[in-house]
Amino acid sequence: MGSLDGKVAVVTGAARGIGRAIAEGLDAEGAQIVVADLGGAEEAAKAFDDGVGVTVDVSKEDDVQRMAEEAVKHCGGIDILVNNAGLYASLDMRPFTQIPLEEWQRVMEVNVASMFLTCRAIVPRMRERGGGKIVNISSGTPFRGVPFLLHYVTSKGAIVAFTRALARELGKDGIHVNCVAPGFTITTGVEEHPEVIEALREVSVSARTIQRDQLPEDVVGAVVFLCTPAADFVTGQTMVIDGGQYFH
Repeated sequence: MGSLDGKVAVVTGAARGIGRAIAEGLDAEGAQIVVADLGGAEEAAKAFDDGVGVTVDVSKEDDVQRMAEEAVKHCGGIDILVNNAGLYASLDMRPFTQIPLEEWQRVMEVNVASMFLTCRAIVPRMRERGGGKIVNISSGTPFRGVPFLLHYVTSKGAIVAFTRALARELGKDGIHVNCVAPGFTITTGVEEHPEVIEALREVSVSARTIQRDQLPEDVVGAVVFLCTPAADFVTGQTMVIDGGQYFH
């Protein structure tokens, strides 16, 4: 038996990349997976036994509410939420003075406001089950002060603060809220932008204690741990998973 048998896990941005790897890790522990993504959710869900795919724009309140309702309708409830969806590889690296306000706002909507919306929609469902686990995916960039992506780095720093404050608020409900902060990861989305790999791959690998590419699978163990009973006394924490580039 897996440590998550009988649990229902909603993973946003799970059609590919880190989100897909996390969904596979949770599935291996017995969780029923709800793949929530802007595209490819239904197809990706076919890879999981009893998987459910929901097409959703996580920055839209109505979409997120529908996502929660669909998960409950098909699975009976929600025990785990992994907030993974976000904007990154498609963003141009440039001085902050050249970032359009519209782009700044879109990054905040997708990377931060989405987590507020998903938690607001799903936490009541977790209370109905007597508790739950929320894992937010941040980034190692706010700890290192990476330049030329000010909106992205700011959004990922906000996720750490969001995690800590929400953990305090939900502890009485038996809902644990934690955060995982990966380093620069070679995902399918990143591979579609060779200019990003050219700018960041070598400098990232050379700065690590474990000097190799980081892959989506490297993030899975930490997320799965935080979703299992083994982490029942862990909340409000951020785990930096970057091969020892930053010691947190």
